[in-house]
Amino acid sequence: MSNDKLLVYGLRAISEAIHSEKNINKVYIQKGLKSQLANSLIKNLREFNIEHSYVPVEKLNRLTHKNHQGFVATISPVKYLSINDLSNIIELKGKNCQILILDQISDVRNFGAIIRTAECTEIDCIVVPSTGSAPINGDTIKTSSGAIFNVPICKVSHIKDAIFLLKQSNIKIFGATEKAEKNIYETDLKKPNAIIMGSEGKGLSKSVIDMCDELVKIPLFGKTLSLNVSVACGTILFETIRQQKY
Repeated sequence: MSNDKLLVYGLRAISEAIHSEKNINKVYIQKGLKSQLANSLIKNLREFNIEHSYVPVEKLNRLTHKNHQGFVATISPVKYLSINDLSNIIELKGKNCQILILDQISDVRNFGAIIRTAECTEIDCIVVPSTGSAPINGDTIKTSSGAIFNVPICKVSHIKDAIFLLKQSNIKIFGATEKAEKNIYETDLKKPNAIIMGSEGKGLSKSVIDMCDELVKIPLFGKTLSLNVSVACGTILFETIRQQKY
């Protein structure tokens, strides 16, 4: 397969790609597949005039060893935004701006799960560094359940560049770390703000911690000392939603 093509598999991920008007090159469908969801997706392919063909399941299995649910598509790669694009988003959203920064999240499934949560909590943009971050591939798209097509993702040379820009726009920077003294339920998380989540193994880097306006943590009550980063991110983002909307 050409290097400029990206595989997307699974019913929901491909459906999201269609409705987000992504450039889908072709969809391969398992012969003999019969279900209400499959029929609905095939109907959408015809409505949007997207090229598709019916193939033996063996061909799909050669394209991906993952759970494809009888559908595999090739699309043009998801494009990252630049820091100039991020600046435009900040200006457009103003006091209602909410940004999520991922400091070297390297696991594609964590990345995908975080993207899914970010879309559900109305994050305006996700910022990732150009090195040390999980790539966008079929696993990322599948785990995000296609949400990746609905959330802008900005790639910057250094996280610090994005933080400087946000601070200049009077957006408060919260760093999530177990080293914090205050927990999220004691903290005013109303917009505009930016939440920074650290890597799976090391958490937030010291240089990033030093740039945060405030550090926050999630209170834990069992013997386990930390949460999975995607779970922790979801907990914080939904607390911001609770504070902002209820």
